[in-house]
Amino acid sequence: METAVEVLNRVWGYAGFRGEQAEIIDHVSNGGDALVLMPTGGGKSLCYQIPALVRPGVAVVISPLIALMQDQVDALRTLGVRAGFLNSTQDPDERRLVEYAFRNGEIDLLYVAPERVSTRATQDLFDGAKISLFAIDEAHCVSQWGHDFRPDYLQLSMLHERWPDVPRIALTATATMATRTEIATRLNLGDARHFTASFDRPNIQYRIVAKNSPQRQLLDLLKTEHRGDAGIVYCLSRASVEKTAEFLKENGIPALPYHAGLDAFTRATNQSRFLREEGLVMVATIAFGMGIDKPDVRFVAHLDLPKSVEGYYQETGRAGRDGLPSTAWLAYGLQDVVQQRRLIDTSEGDFAHRRNMSAHLDAMLALCETVECRRGQILAYFGEQPDGKCGNCDTCLQPPEAWDGTVAAQKLLSTVLRLQRERGQKFGAGQSIDILLGKKTDKVTQFRHDQLKVFGIGADLREAEWRGVVRQLLAQGLLAVEGDYGTLVLTDRSASVLRGDATVMMRRESERAAAKASRSKSAAPVVDLPAEAVPLFEKLRAWRTGVARELGMPPYIVFSDATLRAIAALNPTTLPELATVSGVGQNKLARFGQQVLDTLTAPG
Repeated sequence: METAVEVLNRVWGYAGFRGEQAEIIDHVSNGGDALVLMPTGGGKSLCYQIPALVRPGVAVVISPLIALMQDQVDALRTLGVRAGFLNSTQDPDERRLVEYAFRNGEIDLLYVAPERVSTRATQDLFDGAKISLFAIDEAHCVSQWGHDFRPDYLQLSMLHERWPDVPRIALTATATMATRTEIATRLNLGDARHFTASFDRPNIQYRIVAKNSPQRQLLDLLKTEHRGDAGIVYCLSRASVEKTAEFLKENGIPALPYHAGLDAFTRATNQSRFLREEGLVMVATIAFGMGIDKPDVRFVAHLDLPKSVEGYYQETGRAGRDGLPSTAWLAYGLQDVVQQRRLIDTSEGDFAHRRNMSAHLDAMLALCETVECRRGQILAYFGEQPDGKCGNCDTCLQPPEAWDGTVAAQKLLSTVLRLQRERGQKFGAGQSIDILLGKKTDKVTQFRHDQLKVFGIGADLREAEWRGVVRQLLAQGLLAVEGDYGTLVLTDRSASVLRGDATVMMRRESERAAAKASRSKSAAPVVDLPAEAVPLFEKLRAWRTGVARELGMPPYIVFSDATLRAIAALNPTTLPELATVSGVGQNKLARFGQQVLDTLTAPG
């Protein structure tokens, strides 16, 4: 029987394993249970796909990604791996053919959705074949406190009860220590060996900017740094998705919308186009993205504040799966904080649920407001000790200034206090800022707020700076919002600042500094190739697009950009020479090798 590394080389065309892959594969191949935490793009799928080919029987892969199963199976078949899936998109005849192949050992991997596993028919099917292992992908979906909770995952503890001798491997790209414990408990993996790879994605540049016409800021990012690149833009609401997609299209950026309000056909069509066409931008709610294997997503942008660091990390992790330079960009403003706080206060969950949501939001706000390395803060959140400054996030490239904002905080808090105590009134941030700036607006004069002692005492800061003060006081829990209108109120911690017992440090970042941080990387070419190899790379991409269109599959399933770049740099003239390129396995060599050589030598 082949060894794991021989399978890796023959099927995938890779010379060796990365990180803990070899140890995980060896453990599972020998019948051990495993809980694997590995970042997106770290090679999680190999951790169960190779044991599936090494162990006798059929591996069952449980995945919530019905819309992507066809692509996952196509990718394996292109490698020469026998794979199939069972889900609700198939007609009865298609399902019967797959079930027959499963029972007779004619496939190596079977993908199924979690809700199907709990049915009697599927359990009887599993009883009728030799199962080599169970792989539970996106295992964080079992966490009831998590951002992707799927109730069907709670039933998967029965796998061990019904098939106790079949090894199980649960995998996720995002989990804090608490979530890992919950996964192990709920999936009955108490005795499983835990493997935790580094959460670091050094090729992703993390950048968070102050909101100021966010659609225009996004357009500037795409035109100056990511023209022609594939990317994902996340928005909080369906309306924002539609407006942003339309705005980008009007400004020459090919963009598609994706949200739950679209009919299933439109969603499926847009997702398919994003996977299969080059250079498209998907504007979506967080309903889009889990399991997206597209390796050449060059940027992930957020136009609204994510609810948690876990969600942010998982969403940004969809950029740069191929290891090439990519951008994670977030526009963040005062209204985001007000909106998220209001969503928590009005949520239907109990006190414990709201407290948990608040803790998640607090961690996300701390990431936004930090003056330290953003990557280091993300790694620390997941329990990993950062190794100094990363040198590839905005706070490292252009360190923001930390300033003593205690006096400014006292002025703002005093304004909120006087409105409430002297007038019995509560207002949003805008009114307090107008009072501090000494603006005699209609609203200020209507309520005689120009007669307050605090009127005009904040002229030393600009309006944008005062909005930053409010935002940071909210982030630090020194100020709160309440009600449908987001009115400002003091917290239990406000008094210590008003008395002068506490110092309030704040982050100041000039627009010039933010622009400099973004330009620092925009000049770096994404395609790092010798000049003579660039035309070859473009020829190979054009060939790949044509082949993928004929086969009805995403281009990256044929060959990734990284593999095409390596081929262009080597410019091989024989099949044995082409076989030395990482990512060119035996099946792809036999199927596409001569076409690649012909493309390289073709005129033009």
